[in-house]
Amino acid sequence: MATAHTGPVVPPSNDRAPRQLEDLAVLGGRPAFVQPRHVGRPNIGDRAQLHARIEGALERGWLANDGPLIAEFEDRVCDLVAAEHCVAVSSATVGLQLVARALDLTGEIVMPSFTFIGTAHAFTWLGLTPVFVDIDPATHNVDPAAVEAAITKSTSAIVGVHVWGRWCDVDALEAIADRHGVPLILDAAHALATTDRGRLVGAGGRAEVFSFHATKVAGAGEGGAITTDDGELAHRLRRMKNFGFAGYDRVVSGGTNAKMPEFSAALGLTSLDALDEFVALNLRNHDRYAHGLAGLPGVRLVEFEPGERHNWQYVVAEIDEPGLRDALVTVLHGERVLARRYFAPGCHLMEPYGREGAVRLPATEAVADRVLVLPTGTSISEDDIDTICAIIRLAVEHHEHLLDRLAP
Repeated sequence: MATAHTGPVVPPSNDRAPRQLEDLAVLGGRPAFVQPRHVGRPNIGDRAQLHARIEGALERGWLANDGPLIAEFEDRVCDLVAAEHCVAVSSATVGLQLVARALDLTGEIVMPSFTFIGTAHAFTWLGLTPVFVDIDPATHNVDPAAVEAAITKSTSAIVGVHVWGRWCDVDALEAIADRHGVPLILDAAHALATTDRGRLVGAGGRAEVFSFHATKVAGAGEGGAITTDDGELAHRLRRMKNFGFAGYDRVVSGGTNAKMPEFSAALGLTSLDALDEFVALNLRNHDRYAHGLAGLPGVRLVEFEPGERHNWQYVVAEIDEPGLRDALVTVLHGERVLARRYFAPGCHLMEPYGREGAVRLPATEAVADRVLVLPTGTSISEDDIDTICAIIRLAVEHHEHLLDRLAP
């Protein structure tokens, strides 16, 4: 395996974590960081190997239209996720849309509200109607019982999402899909190289769709991958991602331009070369946060099942005190720590879905009010994490005074 070359890890921009509320930037102090610390930044891998792959593509003069780097990338993903077929595409969003088109979906799809808005938009853009359902608050994944209750004669598919890379209940969702004669599609954007009961993600439902966006644990700048064990579906997806061509100049179906370029495949392959190192760094970061926040009342990190493989792509905290999560976001942003409220308030309450009379999903709304996602990845040092934890500790330990000071 190639050694990841990520450049020097940037230390904290100053050596003082705030020690009292007045030290916080939102209350007049100096920010802890000069440069922002993001939830996700690109993990690059071995730059020399990346440059060699790009030079090879330039020498071949083959920059698009399923060149040799795309073929290698698809083979590597198949091996990594234990699926028979992989179709590389320009983004996970487009990947979801291609699957929907290839399965001739119409009408309604049943899906969780607690997911990135792009999951819902992908289907809405095609004229499909998302029917949002609630989650299990313990796992943050879709509740199968809620899925079954929402199915009607207008339902054409079920969509599951592996939130934080923690598998949704694929077995239960597949059983529901089979009973009602509809396909199951899985949004695996978070779940590369993860397992459930020893099974690798990648061959569930009719298809699973991975993201290789720049901020994912393995990135291609932009890109996605559809994996499936259905050979006929894979064949149809390959035609559809290239304008419906079957051969050099014969068009046999509708389609679009959803191809991943060779340069993205070069970056994706280089990221996959270093995937184990990226995962190890993410685990180091998670453990550092767990140590720094241990024993802090009302703050707990989302943990993952022991004995399973995880990519540790997200460090997710739940904040119990009402209003404190949003105050923490304000405080952290003031310190240039760009923590995120994924996925607040839930797709069902966002535009264009959250209109008058929108369905209420109590578990989704409660979790969306508690979740705080913290910076991780190869660009974050242990000293950075110590400083971030010190900021959170100060804010939480003095939260009553902080909330009063931040009140409008």
